[in-house]
Amino acid sequence: HVQLVESGGGSVQAGGSLRLSCEGTGRTWVMAWFRQAPGQEREGVASIDSLSSTRYAASVKGRFTISTDNAKNSLYLQMNNLKPEDSAMYYCAADPRVVSATLEDWVYSFWGQGTQVTVS
Repeated sequence: HVQLVESGGGSVQAGGSLRLSCEGTGRTWVMAWFRQAPGQEREGVASIDSLSSTRYAASVKGRFTISTDNAKNSLYLQMNNLKPEDSAMYYCAADPRVVSATLEDWVYSFWGQGTQVTVS
């Protein structure tokens, strides 16, 4: 049974930074961060594969960085220069069958419970 647990969310002023963590990922799995704000559809934010190839949503490119620590089975999202529109519940996702980094949510089988990010 795979359990993904996010942490690191919180409240921050615009321009600030946060680092999200997700524990429990597989070492060679494709992993991703998604977010969902109230009343909006879930949005892919960033993804990384076993070769460290990455994909980012246009809205976060240059501000967010996705990374992994395979020794710790962990996934991270460094978020800099945060904007109010980044406010959302952030979820990590992973799947052992996905081949390359993707922001398509339907391919991921395992999801965390989410961590809230609020930017004011």
